Amino acid sequence: MQDRRKNWGWAISKVFRCTALLDACVLYPAPLRDLLLELSAAGLFRAKWTEQIQEEWITRLLENRPDLERARLERTRALMAAAVPDCLVQEYESLIPSLDLPDRDDCHVLAAAIHCNADVIVTLNLGDFPQEELARFDLEAQHPDDFIVRQFALNTAAVVVAAQRCRARLKLPPRSALEYLGTLQAQSLPQTAELLSEYIDMI
Repeated sequence: MQDRRKNWGWAISKVFRCTALLDACVLYPAPLRDLLLELSAAGLFRAKWTEQIQEEWITRLLENRPDLERARLERTRALMAAAVPDCLVQEYESLIPSLDLPDRDDCHVLAAAIHCNADVIVTLNLGDFPQEELARFDLEAQHPDDFIVRQFALNTAAVVVAAQRCRARLKLPPRSALEYLGTLQAQSLPQTAELLSEYIDMI
């Protein structure tokens, strides 16, 4: 019976595995970026982004953190691509002129999501992507906290393992499980932190 339940859970996660276009704002903070990529690498969803999205968060981070070197962030970019095969969306630019968003600078994100047949745009800036516009393309914008909670509902064990792996990589300084959950809370992930707190001994 246990094996059946395990296989059934795997099948459910495969059926509902969505494609998510990750906006630059959710790739900018390292803890949030790390958790989302770990969840994608675990097969919970297909993560997508563009070179322009990558350049946006890298440029902003270098502006705010002059102590960082571009070479280090370029290495992060390469590691992201290695961790998530087929992540890069290309040849979407022709769609941009036909799109209408409050800020025209966000149209490249929507264009990429349409081109790769994404189900959702994961972003902290929900107001930048009005649902009435996204509905034309059978898309929705979702806050990363709500998005991760959805993954938690589909495969709790995989999310817990992903969080454990993320925490284990924190070396300078290392973080306790409680400290790691505090970090997620600070990243505007209160629901995620609360759900993971029930499994704190496994994180």
